[in-house]
Order: sequence, then C-alpha cells, then structure tokens
Amino acid sequence: MKELERTFLAREIPHGLKESKSKEIIDIYIPKLRNHPTLRIRKFGDTLEITKKEPVKGNDSSIQYEHTINLDKEEFDALNGLDGKRLHKIRYYYNYNGRIIEVDVFQDGLKGLIMIDVEFDSEEEKDGFEMPDFCLADITQEKFSAGGMLCGKSYIDIENDLSRFGYKKLIMSDGHE
Repeated sequence: MKELERTFLAREIPHGLKESKSKEIIDIYIPKLRNHPTLRIRKFGDTLEITKKEPVKGNDSSIQYEHTINLDKEEFDALNGLDGKRLHKIRYYYNYNGRIIEVDVFQDGLKGLIMIDVEFDSEEEKDGFEMPDFCLADITQEKFSAGGMLCGKSYIDIENDLSRFGYKKLIMSDGHE
C-alpha cells in the first residue's frame, strides 16, 4: 500500500488538543544495529502489528510502501522481547478544518518534541495542502524525523536538527510534553 503524507514540526500546541481522542503508541524498530531500521513492531492502543516501511524508489520520502500484518498477543509478546530501538508517544487525532490530522507528542527521552502528520488520498491533495498556523516547518524530507531514525534517541541527540528550524520544546499542561 502506498502512503502519501507530510510531516510538520509544531510551533505551538494546537488549541483543544488535550480534548482530542488519543492512543498510546510503543514502537520497537529492528534490527537494532541498523542506522535506519524499516521493520517496526507496534502496540497501538489495543492493536498489535508488525510493519515494514520503505520509500518508493525514485520518489521523495513522502511516498512510501507500507506492509502491515496484525499480530495476536502471543506473537507480539514474542517479538517484544527482541533487542530493538524503542519509541514512545501519544498520538492525538485532531480535527483541523474538517480533516483529522495526527499530532504525535513524544515521551521519555524525546519529551518536548511534537510532530504533526497529515495523510492524503492523492498527490494533488498533498501538494495543495497549506501548513497549519500551529506548525513551524515542513520536515517531510528531513531524514532525522522518520520514526526509524528517532527510535532509541533522546531530545539532545536531535537538538541540532531541530534548532535549524528554530524549534523550541513544547510542554503540555496535562503532564505530556
């Protein structure tokens, strides 16, 4: 399946985000020794899955092939024991102009990082989308922002990448950063 999306750094926390529906996400990227693993084991609320994501050859990184297989608890538990790079975030489903966008509020070592993903049905829709006011910069083409590159890192590890855009840590009043 092809995935069309754009990714943005948040300038500020969108108004009413705390009241939006959310799910906790725990990702384990394998193999651990690979610089940018493309195989991901995920706990997404009650959903358990394994996904392989790879950029479409010859295109920009906003178009990817994604292959996902659902797992049962026993399969997930077996894979969860693998030595991989971990990533923990809360994903909010935020209504922006009638479109549901995903606002990822990172936890643990990446606290303070908030990124926004917008998915599209067509290239034309993707290319015509205007960045929301609460966003700072389009980072779709930035390698550091991919989940496989963020996993296992701390905020300090990506601070230089973020500073190129003037990004400042964002703190949510409910305890999530």
